[in-house]
Amino acid sequence: MTPRRQRESNTPLQAALPPRNVRVAKCVIALALACASGEILAQPMPSNISLEYAVKATYLYKLAPFVNWPPTTFTAANVPFEICVVGEDPFNDFLEKAVTGQHFGTHPFAVRKLDTLTPGTDCQIVFISHLSSQSISDALQAVNGEPVMTVTDSGATPDDGGIMHFVIEQGRVRFEIDTAAAGRNHLTISSKLLNLAVVVRDAG
Repeated sequence: MTPRRQRESNTPLQAALPPRNVRVAKCVIALALACASGEILAQPMPSNISLEYAVKATYLYKLAPFVNWPPTTFTAANVPFEICVVGEDPFNDFLEKAVTGQHFGTHPFAVRKLDTLTPGTDCQIVFISHLSSQSISDALQAVNGEPVMTVTDSGATPDDGGIMHFVIEQGRVRFEIDTAAAGRNHLTISSKLLNLAVVVRDAG
């Protein structure tokens, strides 16, 4: 199907939310602010990382509540939620510091750096930047069918087959989402996240 462009909504979230939805609502607001201004930072930006990659790092660890993960994703309640950076790491140590003390439910966030992506790496979110020893398509194919949220950087192309793809639009960090790619990895993306995407692709 032809990609459809999402309309940006200025409708505020309901003021009264059930307690179990408050945390997700805060994440929605944080992601919406990132879309609107590109200045969503949990801490002062260090000099060794650009604003662009500080925003992208913030997206990565705030994605988790917007994805429906299969029940077999974690083998135990205290298993870390792994964010893997494959290839060149443009975040330096910003991402590691940003997730320190953060949890997805009972799972502490952890950041792991990989040179290549192989099957069974036990990553929940994979960020693929510039690869020197593996093509982007080969990296994505390695985790095809596994419950992995793949995110490709803005230097790649959406046709590479990742689930989420960063784009720079009018100087701001935005993203596109391929729901068919998510389905192949047994993931369902929340409509709240889809509504923040500039493009949603659902072609198989």
